Amino acid sequence: MSSVHTPAVTHPQATSGTGLRTALAGLLIAALAAVPVYAWFTQDVYALTLFGRILAFGLAALGLNLALGFGGMVSLGHAMYMGLGAYAVGILSSLGLHSGWLHMATAVLVTVLIAAPLGWVALRTQGIAFIMITLAFAQLFYYVFVSLKAFGGDDGISLQQLSDFGFLTGNKFAIYVSLLLTVLLALWVLQHVVDSRFGLVLRATKVNERRVQALGARSLPYRITAYVISAVLCALAGFFLANLTGFVSPAMMTWAVSGELIVMVLLGGMGSVFGPVVGAFALLLTEEGLKLLTERWPMILGPLIVLIVVYLKRGLWGLLEES
Repeated sequence: MSSVHTPAVTHPQATSGTGLRTALAGLLIAALAAVPVYAWFTQDVYALTLFGRILAFGLAALGLNLALGFGGMVSLGHAMYMGLGAYAVGILSSLGLHSGWLHMATAVLVTVLIAAPLGWVALRTQGIAFIMITLAFAQLFYYVFVSLKAFGGDDGISLQQLSDFGFLTGNKFAIYVSLLLTVLLALWVLQHVVDSRFGLVLRATKVNERRVQALGARSLPYRITAYVISAVLCALAGFFLANLTGFVSPAMMTWAVSGELIVMVLLGGMGSVFGPVVGAFALLLTEEGLKLLTERWPMILGPLIVLIVVYLKRGLWGLLEES
C-alpha cells in the first residue's frame, strides 16, 4: 500500500515576518557598525559614547533575557553584576594594575564566584522570594561600594587610565568596535544555547518545573547555569561601560538600573534572542530624544513604556512576527 506524502504547509505570514525581522536586524547592526565611521569623519565622540552605552545595556539585557525571558527568573539584582564588572576596572586601575585582560578576567571570575552561590540559594525559592533575595544582595553590594571611601565611595571613580590592551589603550573607537563584536558573539552563542537541549530544558522549566523533574531532568543545575551566564554578560557590559565612559559609580548597581534592564527586555520582546537589543536601542534613544524636548521627559516616557508593554505583550520585536 503506497503512502501518501503530504507536503509541509508554509504560512506566508510567518515567512514574511521572519524575512522582515532578518532584514531589520541586519539594518540595525549595520547602523551600529556605521557609528564609528560617522564619528571618525565628524569627530563626534558623543555619538560613540551614546551608541556604545546602547550596546553595553543591550549586552546586559541579553544576559537578563536568558534568565528572565527563557528561564522565568525575575531578577532585580542584575545591575549588581554590571557594577562588579565596572569596579573590576576601577579598583584594579586605582591600584596601578592596568592590564585589560586582567580587568576582564577579574570581572568574570568575581561574578561567577558571587552569582553561582547566590543563584544556588535564590533558585531554591520561587516568585516574590526570588525577587527579594536578588534585590537584597544587590542593595548589599551597593552599600558595600558606597562605603569604600578609598575607591571614591558614593562619588565613584574617575579612571585615570583605561584598561590596557597595548596600542588600543584609550582608543574609544577600538572599545566601541570590541563591544559591538562582543554583542554579535553573544547573540550567536545565545541563539545556539536556546536551540540546544539546554535551552529546551530551560524553557520547559519556565513553563512547568515539576513536569520537567517528573521526566527525569534536574532543573536546578540548568537554571543556575543560565543565571551565571546571564550575570557574566552583565559583568562584561559593565567592563565595557567603564572603559567607554571613564567613570565607575555605585549608582550603576541600584535596583533602578535593574528595573531599566527589565524594561528593555519587555520592550524589545521577552524570550526572543534579538529583542533585548531592540529594547535597549528603543528605550535609550527615546529617552535621549525626550531629554532634548523637555525637562519633564520621565512623565512622557513612563506612560509610553506602560502602553507599549500592555498592548504589545510580545514587545516590539514580537510585533514583527504578527505583521
